[in-house]
Amino acid sequence: MIRAATRRDSEMTATETSSPTVDPAPIRVRVAPKSCTSPQTKNQPPYAVVLHNDDINRFEWVIGVLTAVLRCGGVKAFWLVLKAHVGGRAIVWSGTLEVAEFKAEQIRAVGPDPHKVSVGARPLQTSVEPLPD
Repeated sequence: MIRAATRRDSEMTATETSSPTVDPAPIRVRVAPKSCTSPQTKNQPPYAVVLHNDDINRFEWVIGVLTAVLRCGGVKAFWLVLKAHVGGRAIVWSGTLEVAEFKAEQIRAVGPDPHKVSVGARPLQTSVEPLPD
């Protein structure tokens, strides 16, 4: 409270005797709690990289390509190549669409067997197909 030195309390003006201003009470906001059920993320459907039979490129070459691109062992690569040779096609990898397209492109990008180019060897034929759920 501010007081003048020469005035008495009864002579003080209203501004001198008023108490200092006080901020109003803080506003409280209620926030609804988050629900316990979080939104479910939908899994992407699986896709397969299919290797098609190739009668010109050598088995050893195709096995080498699969072991390098898919990072699988030689025995597994051999069985995949044999399955493609006997059945006409074989699923060599499965996963998300983007990765399947990338793997298929990597297999094709290796190119043909350098020992068989003179007889018409072409890059390995692959396709990307959706797998049933």
